[in-house]
Amino acid sequence: MDLPRFDTLALELADHVALVELNRPDKANAMNAALWRELEECFRWCDREPAVRAVVLAARGRHFCAGIDLQMFATLDDQSLEPGRRAEHRRHHIERLQANLTAIEQCRKPVLAAVQYTCIGGGVDMISCCDMRYCTADAYFAIKEIELGMVADVGTLQRLPRLIGDGLMRELAYTGRRMDAAEAQRHGLVNQVHATREDMLAAVMDIARTIARRSPLAIRGTKEVLLYGRDHSVADGLRYIANWNAGMLSADDLTRSVMAGGKTDELSYGD
Repeated sequence: MDLPRFDTLALELADHVALVELNRPDKANAMNAALWRELEECFRWCDREPAVRAVVLAARGRHFCAGIDLQMFATLDDQSLEPGRRAEHRRHHIERLQANLTAIEQCRKPVLAAVQYTCIGGGVDMISCCDMRYCTADAYFAIKEIELGMVADVGTLQRLPRLIGDGLMRELAYTGRRMDAAEAQRHGLVNQVHATREDMLAAVMDIARTIARRSPLAIRGTKEVLLYGRDHSVADGLRYIANWNAGMLSADDLTRSVMAGGKTDELSYGD
């Protein structure tokens, strides 16, 4: 299979797991315009490619992500426009960046973030879109927008309270302070903390391969139902899963799993 090629990302695919790595290590993987755009392109591809059943989002180099490349702010305002149209242009730009990252959340395959050392600003926005997060012992997380005199606008304020709770989220957003790996695990931001990047990637890839061995249709349905339940009432969520299973429960996958006597790791499901 010919994989897509990117300037700011490295993409590999093996055992139905796509490894997507931020690839600007000399810039601490700061998010320039190309990286924002290519993240969406890559995750749209992962979503529609049947060979992909799980995705690991990682980064090359010492840092996971140092946030938005500050040079992007130079293109935010078009001074040739009158104020109303300049504001409209700025809003469109922000909504475009939001869509770039929302593609991670909308990818029907589970996305596992593997974070080493620095994860600030846009990096926090990015991992908030993922299904699960893992990190190294030296990792730290910070919402740095407040130190720039701006309100975080690409998803952190909307997604993070549902991951770590409202009070802690507000503290981080108002102060810009660092949350270290131990605190991140204690409050549920990350599932596991590992000593090194190599240990972390090995463990995360193993989890991703386990997911990839499950029924792809059931995994996609589980993710969709979880996202729906996050944004709706319990009653709405129960109606949604009833409708989902009424229409999309695979009798073939279910029968084969039952016949396997629980040894589903040995099964080979269709896409």
